Amino acid sequence: PRRRGAGGGAPPATSSIAEPSSPPAAVEPWGPASSPRASASDLRHEYNAIFRRGNRNAASHRWSTFLLDRSDQMTPERLELFFGGFCAVSGSPVRPGDYNRYRLTLPRIGGGAVTGYMHYCCWPCVCDTQDFIRVDTLNVTDVTGTVRRRHFAVIGNPCDDPDALEEPFVQPFGRGTTTLAETAREVHCLEGGVLEGATMSDHGYVIIGMFFDAAAPDANDKGVAIPGASESLPDPTPGRISNAPSLRGGGSVMFQDEREWGPRCTERAANGYNSGMGEIFRQVCAVSPIRPEVLEAPPFTAELVNENDCDDGKQCRWMWARIIGN
Repeated sequence: PRRRGAGGGAPPATSSIAEPSSPPAAVEPWGPASSPRASASDLRHEYNAIFRRGNRNAASHRWSTFLLDRSDQMTPERLELFFGGFCAVSGSPVRPGDYNRYRLTLPRIGGGAVTGYMHYCCWPCVCDTQDFIRVDTLNVTDVTGTVRRRHFAVIGNPCDDPDALEEPFVQPFGRGTTTLAETAREVHCLEGGVLEGATMSDHGYVIIGMFFDAAAPDANDKGVAIPGASESLPDPTPGRISNAPSLRGGGSVMFQDEREWGPRCTERAANGYNSGMGEIFRQVCAVSPIRPEVLEAPPFTAELVNENDCDDGKQCRWMWARIIGN
């Protein structure tokens, strides 16, 4: 069962590999899930129902949960269509296409890396992804009842420290001081460190979007990193389009390579992240960032087993669970 960030008696993300909650309650049929003329804009039409506080800033966990709650009404291809309809970083609706598809290689929870695609509203989201987003898995059931393990973009749970949402910070656009409670109102914490409206990944992280595989999984059904995909380019050129073979057989996939934007990301950081979402998404992720230790392959070293040695019990408990075979 999926562990949920709201309702259903689900454990908070801080409990990591705790007892799983009950499956979410059944939802009403959603027409676009099976409509022969569905498009990504059908998801955009649900905006007011998904974002009850009227603000999607850094709240793509709500888009994700809306879709995952309805995955059993869709084919895998239809689910992918809708997951391409929003930017995981900003929460902004997008029209998925070749020119806003970016290829990245990101660390995977539990070790290794995965190369995949994401659709963005603007290029600075590449930089924020590299800094904070990691890849984890979740089993997804489609309309035929088939269960498939899929890769998702995940971040740490900001509700590990709800008080941080009230701390002031300065946006780099001359708008003065604000707080996440003001600028990211849908990042809302419930009792016990639960992020309202979130679906948690297999290792207890907040799902904010799908990470579309760029290479076929290995024999263990794990995503893989394309050789050389992380090596620096000799002539990074922002906006240049690349292509690679499609996993669907025949043809190719067009995309922008994350490496083209390396110098621009460095420049943006030097200028105080004065483009894209600015500090909003980064501030949300920085509340409880995914620790480097959980990106290592198990088994973990003995000194990481003792929760008393950790300042974040969430990930230490996860390490312990992996050591004992859970």
